[in-house]
Amino acid sequence: MDLRQMRYFLALAEERNFTRAAERLHMAQPPLTRQIQALEEELRATLFLRSNKGVTLTEAGQALLEEVPNLLALAQRAKERTLLASEGHTGQLDVGIFGSGVLDVIPRILGRFHSARPEVKIVLHQLTKTAQIDALRERRISVGFNRLIPPEDDLVVETILREAMMIALPAKHPLCKKKEITIRDLSDQPLILYPRLPIAGLAQQVMQAFMRDQAVLRVEQEVEDVLTAIALVAGGFGVCVTTASSASLRLPGVVYRPLISNHLREIELSCLYRQSDESPVLAAFISVVRAFSLESTASTTQSIRKRKT
Repeated sequence: MDLRQMRYFLALAEERNFTRAAERLHMAQPPLTRQIQALEEELRATLFLRSNKGVTLTEAGQALLEEVPNLLALAQRAKERTLLASEGHTGQLDVGIFGSGVLDVIPRILGRFHSARPEVKIVLHQLTKTAQIDALRERRISVGFNRLIPPEDDLVVETILREAMMIALPAKHPLCKKKEITIRDLSDQPLILYPRLPIAGLAQQVMQAFMRDQAVLRVEQEVEDVLTAIALVAGGFGVCVTTASSASLRLPGVVYRPLISNHLREIELSCLYRQSDESPVLAAFISVVRAFSLESTASTTQSIRKRKT
């Protein structure tokens, strides 16, 4: 018993006539007759009583008629859901995120993807850079976002945008009087730094910049996340080298200034995913990421041109 036979049966049950049913199905009558006979043989039941005037349903035929519309509807729904899944409109996307990335860019990308594909469930995982790489290889996440990602043979790393660097200062700090801050301005200032992890990150970038500018690096606190860092700045513990997106954390008592440095001008935000992953959901998400990246790059270029003119 297959779906084609179910459609043939339904047409004959509704038309009560082989000729009309065959015309409705756009087929000749003999093949329709053979299909109905084959269905009756498979079910071991007579479904129709034949007469010169047409056909009438037997009790067995009536019982089958009560089920066939549901079967056909379920089959159609399964077909539609399968198609949606194959095109990345349903399913689940597990995303690795990190500290400052969730303050601006990543939520906008996720929001755009959710608007385009609301049936895809997005699950967020707060993970360090090393943990994201491990999670990708273990297939616990589909895509991750982070900075300064080292080359990996089995992973694709795509830069989304480059963020300008900022300095977060306590509101009463003397450097707040300046419109721009240099690394030398920060020499021997108490600094709140992100931890120095095995894989190079912003902390290593900051230390290299201090070394190249021959500034004294004085680390007051090492913290795991951007919110804690900015909160400590608000408490007067020190200053913090951070990214432009972190400036969206408008905590009382914190002032942000652009960092001017030949060695630490900007830092990239990238997404990473498995090279071998052929998931339609992931492909759809990467398309959104790339479109966002192009728009951001164009917007940044336009802003630079305006400043020059």
